[in-house]
Amino acid sequence: MDTTTPTSPAHDHETLWDLIKDIKFGMLIHRHRDGTLQGHPLTTQNKSIDEGSVLYFFISNKSDMAGRLREDGNVNVSYADTGADNYVSIAGTASFSDDQAKKEELFSPLAKAWFPGGVTDPDLALLEVHITHAEYWNAKDSKLTQLFKMAKSAITGERPQNMSEHKELKV
Repeated sequence: MDTTTPTSPAHDHETLWDLIKDIKFGMLIHRHRDGTLQGHPLTTQNKSIDEGSVLYFFISNKSDMAGRLREDGNVNVSYADTGADNYVSIAGTASFSDDQAKKEELFSPLAKAWFPGGVTDPDLALLEVHITHAEYWNAKDSKLTQLFKMAKSAITGERPQNMSEHKELKV
């Protein structure tokens, strides 16, 4: 089911954050130098989504991925919560920030496992993904209701209806 009800950008930011805030890893997809697409699981560092529609990640300055993102910042970040049947796809532009205050705000004990030098580790790069487009699929029905709709569809030969909410967000 496509939802076409207009919403405000602030509401869209809230909806997007509600769908991804509890998902531990996002898959960041970027283009390799040979043209293929590659994905890397990264931990979203945001504590909320700001009005600038930016997602933050820590990556290694020395990694091949950092070099590729400096050459081509077009990325996709996808999130999946299979337990709740929620799926999010975010397109954006990646760039690097030297904002030390932002690094300190986002740095956590978990990040220290990857960057033992702490928030001032020279290998610590703050990757910003500026969201340009977001889309989600959100199942509203219980698993039992979804199974019933699929079984009914198999019997009737008609596609299941209203299995999930699908929306493209204004960001």
